[in-house]
Amino acid sequence: MIERQISTLGDDVDEVVIYTDGGCDPNPGPGGWATILWTASFELELAGGAADTTNNRMEMMAALQGLKTLGAPCRVTVVTDSQYLHNGMTDWITGWSKKGWRRGKKATLRNPDLWQALARVALEHETYWSWTRGHAGQPENERCDGLATLMTGRIHGSEDAITHQQRRERSAPLPQLERRPTAPIFLDDQTTLFCGDH
Repeated sequence: MIERQISTLGDDVDEVVIYTDGGCDPNPGPGGWATILWTASFELELAGGAADTTNNRMEMMAALQGLKTLGAPCRVTVVTDSQYLHNGMTDWITGWSKKGWRRGKKATLRNPDLWQALARVALEHETYWSWTRGHAGQPENERCDGLATLMTGRIHGSEDAITHQQRRERSAPLPQLERRPTAPIFLDDQTTLFCGDH
């Protein structure tokens, strides 16, 4: 196993803020996810869902789809109201990955497929995580919540299918957010090396 950390990228890379949310009703049950990407020049909304899922999977899928959309290494901050996702990516993922994507010898890890996918895509960028309280008036979090709720009532194929996409121009500086870096992640040496690997 090799410990990998996010890269420290230069000043010339794009800065991106990704707002995310996801949920389902009931839990487990039909669910939706949504993400809003902000750059200095445009905003991109993406959303989708699944017929049978969980709140946590939809929260993770929102972040994963936002990060997968980035076409080049970026300095990116993912904003989430999910403590499960935030703590998972900034703390717990180190131990889980070192134990072979398990919580312990006899304790299984839920959603290992999404944790591994998030680990790999986070290492492609200089990725940070910012927690915000849900339903507390943060406009982009509220928009993601509304989109995710809208997606919950629709029929979807796979949970990673994008069924809503909208792009708008914007010209404003990105917000300065309190954030924590992606925690170190252990990957086996057969894993493809990404630009974020050391």
